[in-house]
Amino acid sequence: MDNTKRLGEENILKLLMQFSIPSIVGMLVSALYNVVDRIFIGNSSGPLGLAGITIGFPIMIIQMAFGGLIGLGATAMVSIRLGQKKKDEAELIMGNAVILLGIISVIVTAVGLIFMDPILRVFGASDEVLPYARDYMSIILAGSVFGSTSFGMNNFMRAEGKPAISMLTMIIGVFLNVLLAPLFIFVFGWGMKGAALATIVSQAVSATWIMSHFILGKSTLKLKKVNLRLKFDIVKGIFSIGIAPFSMQVAQCALSAILNLRLGAYGGDIAISGMGVVNSLMTLVVMPVLGLNQGAQPIIGYNYGAENYDRVKKVLKIAVIGGTIITTSGFIITRLLPTQLVGLFSSDRELISFGSHAIVMFMLFFPVVGFQVIGSGYFQAVGKPVKSMVLSLSRQVLVLIPALLILPYFFEMNGILAAGPLSDLISFIITGIWLSFELKYLNRKQLQKKEQETVIYNKVSIEES
Repeated sequence: MDNTKRLGEENILKLLMQFSIPSIVGMLVSALYNVVDRIFIGNSSGPLGLAGITIGFPIMIIQMAFGGLIGLGATAMVSIRLGQKKKDEAELIMGNAVILLGIISVIVTAVGLIFMDPILRVFGASDEVLPYARDYMSIILAGSVFGSTSFGMNNFMRAEGKPAISMLTMIIGVFLNVLLAPLFIFVFGWGMKGAALATIVSQAVSATWIMSHFILGKSTLKLKKVNLRLKFDIVKGIFSIGIAPFSMQVAQCALSAILNLRLGAYGGDIAISGMGVVNSLMTLVVMPVLGLNQGAQPIIGYNYGAENYDRVKKVLKIAVIGGTIITTSGFIITRLLPTQLVGLFSSDRELISFGSHAIVMFMLFFPVVGFQVIGSGYFQAVGKPVKSMVLSLSRQVLVLIPALLILPYFFEMNGILAAGPLSDLISFIITGIWLSFELKYLNRKQLQKKEQETVIYNKVSIEES
């Protein structure tokens, strides 16, 4: 069966598993790299090294934000075009995405390197942490084009119905990174710079693999020279849809900066290091949910474009259940083994003590996060950027940032840690309300379609008789 046609015809559970499992495995492997990399740095450079990566993380989020702005925005458009049987338009959209990724990567690299120290200071770097953060981020920024291309273009593999190749692409990069990081850090003694260099090399290999797939490989979508020219209406469409994940990542960047500053004010560099560990462990759980979300999006987008609303609802339901199971499992593990998990990153007693307390408090309502992520991703998949953006930002902007700014004045460090579960709970409620209205809308559209089909059937029957 044709790779795109089967999105509208195969068994939904089977299809979602075929698309999501490779994405989940790929995202999980990627998250494991993040955890392993921080374990290497924590055991080589200590808490200051962990704080250096945590301080530099907002800059990396900005890189991913632009990759998501282009890659995810274009992928949603491509999925809908494929559902409408408009392959040429889908390839034109992908060509525009390639050019945009290159242009924006150059800009991010230039601005980041020129204003490196002031940016790191804004994100909470102390005099002791600044050298570690600078060593790491200078190399990461220099290779920005590889990370943006790898992250942005990987989405098109899923859109064309080849999630297994997408998974393989991520595994290749992560496996290479895990091999190179200890070699560069411990054997060559390059420390923070070695960790960053391992990341850039692996991203370059992944980006080369992806581009060769669309240029020389057996891909449904082909990257053609004629499509490497920007079209205003396509760029506008990419930005309008991609603005939701982009805004979410920018909000995450602002959140990280504010969180680092508040942690530094109330707990110093140890608190920043400890929360960096907590965020790594949270990412390890959330990334599989994002993989499930990515696997569901092309299926939802295709069937929405083809007006198969019943299939859209079924995919959404299964994805929500799966996402909730994942986050609940992560929640249970962090309840049972908080000290052991934090202890993997460092033997520093002060860091372990803070991190163990932080992970228990900050993830108090973590089971509902899966529902929120899938709900936000649904609106992105069906090309409704405003709704997607509101839901995407509900945790980081509407609740969490204000909570981080207000609660510490009354409860100090416990106020910072209580802001996380408060935002999770409120964003869950908002997402539930929005999705309930959307499901009613889909029911109306489905009823209208059936009525139209009935009218056409009766008309044909009368003419035949």
